[in-house]
Amino acid sequence: MTETPSLFLRAFIIGISIAAPVGPIGVLCIRRTLSNGKLAGFLSGMGAATADTVYGAIAAFGLTVITNLLVKNAFWLQLIGGLFLLYLGIKTFLEKPADQAAQARQGSYLSMYLSTFFLTITNPITILSFAAIFAGTMIGQNVNSPLVMVAGVFAGSASWWLALSIGVGVMRDRLNQSHMAWINRISGTIIILFGIFALVKR
Repeated sequence: MTETPSLFLRAFIIGISIAAPVGPIGVLCIRRTLSNGKLAGFLSGMGAATADTVYGAIAAFGLTVITNLLVKNAFWLQLIGGLFLLYLGIKTFLEKPADQAAQARQGSYLSMYLSTFFLTITNPITILSFAAIFAGTMIGQNVNSPLVMVAGVFAGSASWWLALSIGVGVMRDRLNQSHMAWINRISGTIIILFGIFALVKR
């Protein structure tokens, strides 16, 4: 039992380390926070955190059938994910900046969450990273270790997205329409490049 807090802390750090690198999800969350507010950015991040938790659970509980199925279909998952990135990138690039006072509709909050969940879940290589990390971390641990690890990963990932959305949200009121237009163009271009890279590296 004394190992549980230590294991949770290690899983918490793993969750942060997986979420923190700036990729297409990070760019989307930053851009959505600036456009629609902290809640929009946080919910976008939570979509990725949920997908990370799903993959973490698969790795932690040793569900090899699902793992093998995902890896076997990695080509199609990356193709779908890459095309979806291109769609989001073009949409972001062409989108006109909204009034800063305007708030996102509840329906769009759900779509923001689902879009980042979909993007993250279509990257099955993530599960290989989790499997490698968990294999070393859980050696000699008790039977509750998988639950502790999954909870720690989710808490770490969620904490990162909360901190990011709050931090970026502080800048929101300092930006005007011109700034937002450039942010849309730059964000869209970056996301498109990520999409192209995802398609080329298959």
